Amino acid sequence: MRALRKVSAGPGLELVDIPEPVCGPKDVKVRVARAGLCGTDLHLEGWDDWAASTVRVPMTVGHEFFGEVVQVGSDVDHVTVGDLVSGEGHIVCGTCRNCRAGRRHLCIHTVGVGVNRDGAFADHVVIPATNAWVQPTDLDPDLGALFDPLGNAVHTALQWPVAGEDVVVTGAGPIGVMATAVARHAGARRIAVTDLSARRLELALAAGADHVVDVSLGETLREAQEALGMLEGFDIGLEMSGAPGAVEDLLANMNHGGRVAMLGLPQDRYAIDWGRVITHMITLRGIYGREMFETWYLMGSMLASSARLRSAVSSVVTGRYPAHEWQAAFAEARAGQGGKVVLDWT
Repeated sequence: MRALRKVSAGPGLELVDIPEPVCGPKDVKVRVARAGLCGTDLHLEGWDDWAASTVRVPMTVGHEFFGEVVQVGSDVDHVTVGDLVSGEGHIVCGTCRNCRAGRRHLCIHTVGVGVNRDGAFADHVVIPATNAWVQPTDLDPDLGALFDPLGNAVHTALQWPVAGEDVVVTGAGPIGVMATAVARHAGARRIAVTDLSARRLELALAAGADHVVDVSLGETLREAQEALGMLEGFDIGLEMSGAPGAVEDLLANMNHGGRVAMLGLPQDRYAIDWGRVITHMITLRGIYGREMFETWYLMGSMLASSARLRSAVSSVVTGRYPAHEWQAAFAEARAGQGGKVVLDWT
């Protein structure tokens, strides 16, 4: 089968032919239809310090995917051949304290598909059956491939109740845009979104933002508050950028008692105005991945009940490439000017 792999320790990937993966007794084998590019994949392709310290080569990359089950293990009884599934990319141990307490997203032994084991940029991928989320038969394959990053957006946006609240989203990448759509669906009062890319800010407006802040033009959240007629600051912050300047501007514009969910991973350590955090009683909470599997139930329910949300989420896919054009797909994703880029493996 075809597989896009890290074949040696260093920059680059190669599309190679390898044997199909073996399906164990508790696994399912999925024929991949669509797979989305993530920032993680860009780190792996570029081979930065994090990638070099994390990945053992050779390995197939990719963890956002949708496809058809073509084989199930002998111990699997809840997934069948022919099911259409999205994959939860975090595989947990099931035995640590958090797993046994039902907090599987906090597993201390998490293994990442396409990071710590062979992933989904391939014709076939094998995952534990418990990580396969069965989808409706009429689901658009592009939307099916978005469930992993959409789960990040839902986990972040719904960390606290947003109904009636003023929300700021820093970072209008695909997850930031989807978080904007989710916050709008959940009843946010006013939503402001910041980014450096005019194209991405257009996507945020289409997804439900009331006001966008183009940081590349020197615009600020203080000006956004004035434009929106706000007097006291934002109630909820969704930090998706990992950019120190974005975090500084966000904290400077939070209301007293404001709550900030932080998903964006920074490249380096950075300073935070802890005096403001303390005296304004701002709550900061780190977010990683999805709650297994409450977030998945929420995603399915919201998408099934709202055509507007389905359209807004689907709109983040702005690049589609056949698998053999993976280099062009990576180039578009690395440019950081559009939305989600998807590889077609059919």
